[in-house]
Amino acid sequence: MLHAVLNLNMTSASAKLGPTIMHNPSTRFPLSRRSLLAVGGAAFFATPGLFAEQLQSTPPLTEGPFYPDKLPLDQDNDLILINDSTTPAVGQITHLTGRVLTPAGSPVRNATIEIWQCDANAVYLHSRDSNGKKKQQDPNFQGFGRFETGAMGEYRFRTIKPVEYPGRPAPHIHIIVKQNDRKVLTTQLMIRGYAGNARDGVFRRITDPAKRELLVADFNPVPESKIGEFACHFDVVLGRTPGDAGKQRG
Repeated sequence: MLHAVLNLNMTSASAKLGPTIMHNPSTRFPLSRRSLLAVGGAAFFATPGLFAEQLQSTPPLTEGPFYPDKLPLDQDNDLILINDSTTPAVGQITHLTGRVLTPAGSPVRNATIEIWQCDANAVYLHSRDSNGKKKQQDPNFQGFGRFETGAMGEYRFRTIKPVEYPGRPAPHIHIIVKQNDRKVLTTQLMIRGYAGNARDGVFRRITDPAKRELLVADFNPVPESKIGEFACHFDVVLGRTPGDAGKQRG
């Protein structure tokens, strides 16, 4: 399994990915083993269940008004290329990886993780936002993707580094985790150290600095990338087991 996850090289960074919900690590988009380890990807392979203390749960944050009101036909984990297009989205390509875990550090497998965000021109894939911004909307950005976690709870996406927009000075990526088609967490990922975070009303709803830290991550340049790619690792810790959450939701 470890060999399969590490075998991430491919001949073209612009090659289109596989099926809508992917769960075979050997078919995902590339970060070379050397680059992945250099940007902290080794944490991706930590052995579950060896945590001395309970992990802190990822705090929930609002879904916001722009979850796509019409999901794209292409819903895979590569938001940079749509279907068989060879024209990539505008923006700084970012490899977003992480795991979905229980507070005990055990992986949550077969969970569906969805992300969505505005494009590099600050336009969401939602009619309330995009209808008046057709000229500035990037037609090559998928805007939404989903992924089914693997045996180690791992997920990965290729997207763009998030950007700020009027009313939200903190660039962010929206995240929903589902188990058996039930939402178990809705939250947002911010860029660690970004100046706009302190002015962002949504981020400031989390008043505990320790909890705020659970919603930020580093976006590190990928070593040796010739096109200025970034890598971000963000683990999601569920507050209760997906099964329990489902029972409580009825």
